[in-house]
Amino acid sequence: MIDLTGKVALITGSSRGIGRACAVEMARAGADICVNYRSHGDEAKEVVAEIQALGRQAIAVGCDVSDRAAVDTMVAKTVAEFGHLDIGVANAYYSKREPFLELSIEAMQQTLDVTLWGAFHLAQSAARQIDRQGQGGALLFITSVLAQIPIPTSLPYNTAKAGVEHMSATIARELAPKKIRANVIEPGWTDTPGERQFTSEEEIRKGGETIPWGRLAASEDIANAAVFLCSGAADYITGTVLKVDGGYSLAPP
Repeated sequence: MIDLTGKVALITGSSRGIGRACAVEMARAGADICVNYRSHGDEAKEVVAEIQALGRQAIAVGCDVSDRAAVDTMVAKTVAEFGHLDIGVANAYYSKREPFLELSIEAMQQTLDVTLWGAFHLAQSAARQIDRQGQGGALLFITSVLAQIPIPTSLPYNTAKAGVEHMSATIARELAPKKIRANVIEPGWTDTPGERQFTSEEEIRKGGETIPWGRLAASEDIANAAVFLCSGAADYITGTVLKVDGGYSLAPP
């Protein structure tokens, strides 16, 4: 039942990390993919090539998700290329870690612009297209367990992800009659290029030992859940938050 054959997915921030894994695994399940990037164009091209090697179609579209006009253009390009859009995944984010008393307005604003507003722009633009098609579809928001766990020095990111979760629930409630589902995945501590901006190799290794499952998540762990939630196997699931964290939230370090 985990089959996305004939579906088209647009995934923001999919040149690296969790977004990249989602793009590849959805293609492996049969979907054609719009790979979105902002500043990693070469890596986006690599993702497109990987998807094409799986026998699926893919395009790469550069777009800053905080720019609504650019997001609308990206959705239009996806539809022009593939004829329709069925799945929108809001994965792109920005994060800068600073103590609250030293936190700059600029860091707070940029985090909200990309992480919260970017998710809103993608979801609304994609949902409007899916609604016009009249066949239903799926929206998926990649948040974080930090939407619930207020770790220090991460106030902008924690706040943005918590807002995205409530936004997703409201969207799910409004769009259920249109058979457009909206769900959230809360990754735990995940080994991604973004995480390595803040964490050393030794901290990654020792941190994994503190998680009940015994390791950090791989991006593919999150992607496998994303494929399920965007597939027909999850047709009756909307408005949910699925933790994919190896038990991190049960006993956070």
